Amino acid sequence: MRNSLKNILILLLIAFVVLGAQGFAATEAAAVSQKSPFCGSFWALAPALLAIVLALISKEVYSSLFAGIVLGGCFVTQFSFFETVDFVVNKGLMAGMKDTTGVFIFLVILGAFVCMINKTGAARAFGEWAQKHVKSRIGSQLASFVLGVLIFIDDYFNCLAVGSVMKPVTDAKRVSRAKLAFIIDATAAPICMIAPISSWAAAVSQYSSGTGYNGLELFIHAIPYNFYSLLMLSFVVMLVLMRFDFGPMARYERNAIRNGDVHTVVPEQVMQEIEKLPPGRGRLVDLVLPVLLLIALETFALVYVGGILEGKSFADALSSTDATVGLPWGAIIALVLVVAFYRMRGVLSFRAAMRCIPEGFVAMVPAILILTLATSLKNMTTALEAREFIAFHMEHSAAGLVNFLPAVIFVVAGILAFSTGTSWATFGILIPIVVSTFDPTSPLMFIGMSACLAGAVAGDHCSPISDTTIMSSAGAQCDHLSHVSTQLPYVLTVSAVSFVAFLLAGFVQNWFIVFPLALVSLYVVLCVLKKLGAKKAG
Repeated sequence: MRNSLKNILILLLIAFVVLGAQGFAATEAAAVSQKSPFCGSFWALAPALLAIVLALISKEVYSSLFAGIVLGGCFVTQFSFFETVDFVVNKGLMAGMKDTTGVFIFLVILGAFVCMINKTGAARAFGEWAQKHVKSRIGSQLASFVLGVLIFIDDYFNCLAVGSVMKPVTDAKRVSRAKLAFIIDATAAPICMIAPISSWAAAVSQYSSGTGYNGLELFIHAIPYNFYSLLMLSFVVMLVLMRFDFGPMARYERNAIRNGDVHTVVPEQVMQEIEKLPPGRGRLVDLVLPVLLLIALETFALVYVGGILEGKSFADALSSTDATVGLPWGAIIALVLVVAFYRMRGVLSFRAAMRCIPEGFVAMVPAILILTLATSLKNMTTALEAREFIAFHMEHSAAGLVNFLPAVIFVVAGILAFSTGTSWATFGILIPIVVSTFDPTSPLMFIGMSACLAGAVAGDHCSPISDTTIMSSAGAQCDHLSHVSTQLPYVLTVSAVSFVAFLLAGFVQNWFIVFPLALVSLYVVLCVLKKLGAKKAG
């Protein structure tokens, strides 16, 4: 009954938008060459709004994005059937795939890297090494955090690698699997969101093209204002050093410390997944060297594409590079060298390495689909001149309202990411709107972009249907609902402080002032919570 009602609501929403739009549409015989009356009007926002509302109702991303693309095609072609199909396929989907080909290659190679590292047994070898050298609970948690920060290339890579490597270490030191899953999740997306050399930077650069800035340059300028990501990373360190947990996590950690029960809840799925990694013949060097090689080559590839050999400085080359070219450029070279390295080491045959490539592709299919559809939707809103419409109205709106927009964008992005379970689709939908809202020369452009990215990560962390949340649970072999319930109070705490920071940043517009204040506020909040928890326990 509930699903039927949901489907009826979706159909009614689509019918309402289409029928309302038809009142302004020309006949099907109208020439498509004429400018559509929908261009530069409120209806230019309808495709993105439809995708957002459908995603909130259905909790399904792919069909919601596709519905927005189709509606955009209808508006551009004034509801000419054959012209709509042609525009959606050629100017939407095909153009979206063409624009993101470089990111696709990079994602597939990342998936292959994860597969090869697991098959060699290098991940297991690193875990055994860490188990011998890490001596305390605090050390095991900090080691998990540091490893998560170092693997900043991609969040999928992060979840799989950190979980596989650190489980034996944290289990031996009586750290609950829920706490390990939280540390994995708290470093995966946030570190990728502030690392210029990552799949996330490439995706954001693609979504923000046409703003007057190089996409990667805009991403780099937005990093200091990404308060949620920066505060979440700080939050993990504070919790570990303060030896303090609150909410449901406190019970899980108490059971682990007192009883050695790292699961607290041990469902059948977790029991079946334990110790799936093959033993292999890999050693510590087979994990460390490929990761360092990948990071080094990606860094060089980005600055090479940016023109460092033409006399530019490192910073100038990085800000003017094309991430969709540089990332696959470096990844392909790294893949060839790592396959040769594993073959010479005798830990992975050439045939087994080649089998990792299609397996890596399969693992990255969800990210590729979301990137394609979100880019296609961006193409539709661009064709409908949504940016010009928003810019015109923002120029004539009250100037004071603009200063509150970063905080509003943070909340909207968080709600959308929570409902859809994906950060990529969220900032894929919102970035074209955000970059149309602010003056490209104003610091508010960077703050608004950061608010969009930060809200997407925060909502993704809360969502039980998030791919990163699910992969963090799987990487730590923790019951998924246990991970969600224990992480939620932490995410809400950091989100509340971040919201206040974005409110302040809208007026101060200086991260050097706002971020230290937010960091101190977060520490004070934790001290108060710890004192209240101790008082309640006493």
